[in-house]
Amino acid sequence: MKEYIHVKEMQAIIHGNHQNPHHILGIHPYKDYYYINVFWPFASEIYVEDIQTGVKTKMEKIHHAGFYTVTVHEKISYRYYMKNLEGHKWYLEDPYNHDIQLGDIDLHLYGQGTHYEIYNKLGAHVTKIDGIEGVLFAVWAPNAERVSVVGDFNHWDGRVNPMRALGHSGIYELFIPSIAVGEIYKYEIKAKNGALLMKADPYGFYAEVRPNTASRVVDIDHYQWHDAPWLETRSDHDPLKSPISVYEVHLGSWKRDENGDFLNYRELAHQLVAYVKEMGYTHIELLPIAEHPYDGSWGYQVVGYYAVTSRYGTPDDFMYFVDYCHQHGIGVILDWVPAHFPRDEHGLYTFDGTALYEHEDARKGEHPHWGTMIFNYGRHEVSNFLIANALFWFDKYHIDGLRVDAVASMLYLDYGKDYDEWIPNHEGGRENIEAMAFLRHMNAVVYEKYPHIMMIAEESTAWEGVSRPVYLGGLGFGLKWNMGWMNDFLRYMEKDPIHRQYHHHDLTFSMVYAYTENFMLVLSHDEVVHGKASMIGKMPGDYWQKFANLRAAYGFMFAHPGKKLLFMGNDIAQFDEWSEKQSLDWHLLGYDSHQRMKTYIKDLNHLYRDEVAFWYDDFTPEGFEWINCCDAQACMVSFVRKGKHIEDTLVIVCNFTPVPRTMHRIGVPYLGTYKEIMNSDAVIYGGSGVVNRGALDSLDKEWDDRQYALDIQVPPLGVIILKYQGIIEE
Repeated sequence: MKEYIHVKEMQAIIHGNHQNPHHILGIHPYKDYYYINVFWPFASEIYVEDIQTGVKTKMEKIHHAGFYTVTVHEKISYRYYMKNLEGHKWYLEDPYNHDIQLGDIDLHLYGQGTHYEIYNKLGAHVTKIDGIEGVLFAVWAPNAERVSVVGDFNHWDGRVNPMRALGHSGIYELFIPSIAVGEIYKYEIKAKNGALLMKADPYGFYAEVRPNTASRVVDIDHYQWHDAPWLETRSDHDPLKSPISVYEVHLGSWKRDENGDFLNYRELAHQLVAYVKEMGYTHIELLPIAEHPYDGSWGYQVVGYYAVTSRYGTPDDFMYFVDYCHQHGIGVILDWVPAHFPRDEHGLYTFDGTALYEHEDARKGEHPHWGTMIFNYGRHEVSNFLIANALFWFDKYHIDGLRVDAVASMLYLDYGKDYDEWIPNHEGGRENIEAMAFLRHMNAVVYEKYPHIMMIAEESTAWEGVSRPVYLGGLGFGLKWNMGWMNDFLRYMEKDPIHRQYHHHDLTFSMVYAYTENFMLVLSHDEVVHGKASMIGKMPGDYWQKFANLRAAYGFMFAHPGKKLLFMGNDIAQFDEWSEKQSLDWHLLGYDSHQRMKTYIKDLNHLYRDEVAFWYDDFTPEGFEWINCCDAQACMVSFVRKGKHIEDTLVIVCNFTPVPRTMHRIGVPYLGTYKEIMNSDAVIYGGSGVVNRGALDSLDKEWDDRQYALDIQVPPLGVIILKYQGIIEE
């Protein structure tokens, strides 16, 4: 054995146990010469070629497994020239001839959970080091015995490209030259118990199309964006004082091609944006598009948090999608899932053979009814992983907001658990103090870097201050989904009109707490699956009444304080429940009732955007007044929405019975003329035509505790919107 070879080190390389392979592999000085070692079991002969002179020196095979060595008189720039028994010849750059790339600052910040751009360091990055092109791999696996990069380039042999452990950081790093964009790879992790794990890259930017599970090398920094005007406008824009009407979309089932296959992100960009522009929505919200193995999870069981799903194309394709949306004035919101992750063996679960991203104790680390794992928010590196991921989507993909899924499950330690399935916090309570700290930290950092985007919480409980600033003790979100309004309102609408008078509080209760949060009103995907029926299917009555009820429901929703969200298919009154397995029932637009519903939603959206009173002051009492909220027997409500000026004032009257009110008097805020600008019962929308034509002059007569009154017609199962015109002199 060569005197410069440590046998135990060589054995550790051969058996895949070495944590610092750079110590023995590559070129090293010894006495008055240098030695070069390489382990490559797929060659029959290996030569070292001096790049400057072209001279090749044959290496000596000192172990039958494929360990080769050679000595040279001086330090040279070199590469390997290899042959195998089949006569194939090729060159190979040495991965073990480069210095550490991650600096001490990187390791320190990551260890304390504040390396907010860690995605630029961990993962697989196409780069050039010492003039050599290749890919720098880095991964966090602190409890591993050894970590290797494996792929087709090394025949998936974990002994060939072991990574270097960077001190006590738990991070492993390796630069592999000559790997091309498109290569698939995984990390082979040898656990302390000797088990070999094959893991996708937690920070990988792209992946194979399911059911394959490897990560794929990609360069996400070369796309040429064209959305600078949008971003500049956004930077001067307060979303809370702007119209927000969101079209919630599952990309895989919005529309498919003639063969029933998925559309590409670029195809979706053109077709979806055209539809959204026509319909008047301001934003598209996408169900999770981070990589996930199971279609039936709708994207809510994520494995690749930094990878757009390959189902619909490449990262460049998705950048094109966002870019195209922005160029046409449409914002993009992503569903984001920091609450839990699945147990798929190639994912985060027991990543290095231990509970790394999750808690070791199942009472803290598992959702027993979902079969998923809960992130360990108190671990700095885990918190950093998620916070950086939130920032990543804004940084690399220019998105305009994140809707954070299942926040309630993060906040409560006993969420979805029986009494013996959870552990109280250190104060004896059920609140997840670590999750609270994580959410506050995340929102504070995101809003500091991107102050004009939207962080939206899907939080279904009465937790206080979800959308209040961190400095006031809140969680720091900008908006909160109003799940209470959604449940109450749908429960009301599902009742036969004859019974609604006994449930009037379901219609009005939302205004009791309307200003406790910045609310978004949602009729989302969750309400049209699992036997809950589609929106039109929820409505009582005969065919005509179902459509009238649904128009009334949407009219009330758009007039009610709060930003808006409708799930795809809701706006064409699809009768079938949504299924991720197929396209929406677009053929329904060949039927008059469905086409008229689409027209109604289009007109409602455009009216909502045009009328300042609908959105300017959603979150304070100054933007809303009841006229009459107590007429339970008639199932009617009336109210005022106010904007910047008196001329912005809108009066809304809603009738949730099939009885028309042909001479109905309401109180109004000002003397003068009012004009009907929307009526859900208009014939063009499929209604019966009970409308108010021409100028409506108020009476100088007290009514509904107001000084002035107005006599109007209120249609059956209808909503009318009147706009104040001022005092018009003859």
